[in-house]
This record gives sequence, structure tokens and C-alpha cells, in this order.
Amino acid sequence: MTKGGAPYGLIENGALALQNGRIAWVGPADALPSAWQELPQEALGGRLVTPGLIDCHTHLVYGGDRAREFEMRLEGASYEEVAKAGGGILSTMEATRVASEEELVAAALPRLDALIAEGVTTVEIKSGYGLNIADEMKMLAAARRLGKARAVHVETTYLGAHALPPEYKGQADAYIDEVVLPGLEQAAEAGLVDAVDGFCEKIAFSTAQIERVFRKARELNLPLKLHAEQLSNQGGTALAASYGALSADHLEYLDDAGVKAMAEAGSVAVLLPGAFYTLRETQLPPMDLLRQAGVPLALATDCNPGSSPLFSPLLVMNMACTLFRMTPEEALAGLTREAARALGLSDDMGTLELGRRADIAIWEVEEPASLAYRIGFNPLYKRISGEQA
Repeated sequence: MTKGGAPYGLIENGALALQNGRIAWVGPADALPSAWQELPQEALGGRLVTPGLIDCHTHLVYGGDRAREFEMRLEGASYEEVAKAGGGILSTMEATRVASEEELVAAALPRLDALIAEGVTTVEIKSGYGLNIADEMKMLAAARRLGKARAVHVETTYLGAHALPPEYKGQADAYIDEVVLPGLEQAAEAGLVDAVDGFCEKIAFSTAQIERVFRKARELNLPLKLHAEQLSNQGGTALAASYGALSADHLEYLDDAGVKAMAEAGSVAVLLPGAFYTLRETQLPPMDLLRQAGVPLALATDCNPGSSPLFSPLLVMNMACTLFRMTPEEALAGLTREAARALGLSDDMGTLELGRRADIAIWEVEEPASLAYRIGFNPLYKRISGEQA
């Protein structure tokens, strides 16, 4: 998959040359320069070659499990009843706080391996379940270690403004002052953060509170992202766009003004069908408005213990097509080219082009649409990571 005029940017009977973890040549096989023809080659037998998949929005590091909460909801328990029984994000917070960094890494590795097994070569991992400085730092350190434990590129995102811990009940501004902002400074000083995120929603933080986080991130020269317009329209997307955010994510309740702001800022819309499905949402993101405005559409698993316990990027592609009416070509671009853009990495990955990282997925399929078409089937033949190529 390259950028180009053909559907999917597909090159029939193509060839790639790799050198020092980079793409050294790409094009039709019959045009392969003689210098490359003399080197060892691997015939792929007509298999499909795409960029490695990029999961640009995950909460991969956390403690505990919320399967019982899922069961309670199916049995008819309300949100309040689940919370009183010890469920919800505070349950994950408690389990994350008591887990050691080593335990968080050990718990996250099988989740990461599930993504890798379906062709993921880059993954973004957020903090946001520690909700105090020490445990947010612990989560980010664990995420960094995952990138060393596996041949995968990891981007870390500081999400201190995710939820309000019980010790700050009714004191959101104090939490921003005493935890989120100093925690961000410490994480940046320690080299543990690549971007900054927040959750702008009635049940989380207001635009005024998020803007304070954004101002600090700008002081630290860190790029921005935002969970926005997932459950209601709070104007978070327009705020994020005004700060030149890389992306706004979820977007089910996004309005025309928010779409226009994203288009003008060049922000990416990261769509998360796993959360839409799990929460049995009925409000679709404004797909037609986003397309008409030319807003790039990325996809991600949003894998987390509560609203999207999903660890299959291939299923995400199918869900995006089935639930959001994306085309298979849009879905594949959403987990490659546009996902790279959502992480600010589009100069180095997401397409198969000269000089890019050799992050590659090879599939036992003949048609690219097969990746989004099948449900519960993994046709990955081989994965190559620039970390080891």
C-alpha cells in the first residue's frame, strides 16, 4: 500500500528492498534495479503487502479486570449500581495503584502480543488510571518498557486529565493544579511522554480545565490529543483544533462547527468503533460531514478494561465498515496512513515509501478488502518491524 492513484495505492507484482530498517526501494518487480537483484530475495507468492498496522489510541497498561462489571450491566445494573459495587474506572484505578511497574508490564504484554499478532508495528499507550503523580509516572514507565520488550514502536501519551479520583471529589480544579499539571512536568522532564491527552466530557473535565492542560503542554512543546464529543457535545473538539491538536477521538456528538475547526487545523478524526459497540451507542460520528470537509479518518482499538476490551485491529476494520459505513480502503488507511498522521509520525511511517521505516505486514490474501471482510480470522503471514529489520 503506497500513496497513489490506484485503489489502495496498490502496485501489482511489486517489490520492496529493505536496508538498515528502512525501505530502500519500492516499485514494480520488473523495474527492480540490478543492484538489488543480486542480493538475497524472498518471494511472497502473490501475497498482499501493506504498511504495518498502527494502533493510535489505546489504554493498554492497567491493573485488574472488569469482566464482572460487564456481566452486571448485562443483568440490568445501572451505572450507579456498578459504581457502588466497586466497578467503573475507579476499580481500574485501585488495581493500577496497587500493581508494581513489573506487574503492569507483565499484564500488558499479552495484550500487546495480541495486537502484534495481527500486524501492529506501532502502538500508542496512554496513562490515566493512576490519577496521582506517582502512579501516572509508573504507567508511562511501564509503557516505555513494553517498547523494549517487543519489536514494536511505542508512543506514550499523558492522560492525567482522564477522571477525578475519589480523594479529589468535587475538586476538579484542585486536581488539575496539584496532580495533572505538576505530573505532566515531571513526566516530560523524565522523558516519559510523547503527547498529552484529556477527557472533555460532563463526567470528566470542562473545556476550561482541559485548556489549562493544553497551555502547559504547549509550554513543554508537547503535541496534543483529546477524547471529545463521545457522550455529548461539550465543544472539546473545537478547543483541541484551536491548539493545533494532532487528533480528536471518539466524536459521536461532533457538530458542524467542530468538523470545520478540525478541517482548518488539520486535526485527524480518530474513530473508535469498539467503544461504540461495547456501550451500545446509537449516535454515529458525522461521517459524511467529516468526509466532505476532508478531515482524515483514523481508526484504533481503544483497548481498555471498561468501554472497549478489544485487542483486534482487524475486527476494528470490520466494525468501521459495518457500523460506521467506512469503505475497506478507508479502514485500511485508517489503521496505517491516517493513524500515523494522528500520532504526528506521517513523515516516517504509515505508507510504503522510499526512506520510511520498514514496518511491514504481509497477508495471506489476494484482495485488500479481505482484511476488513472476514470476522475472527487472522491472515497475517509475516510481520516486519523497523525496530529489527
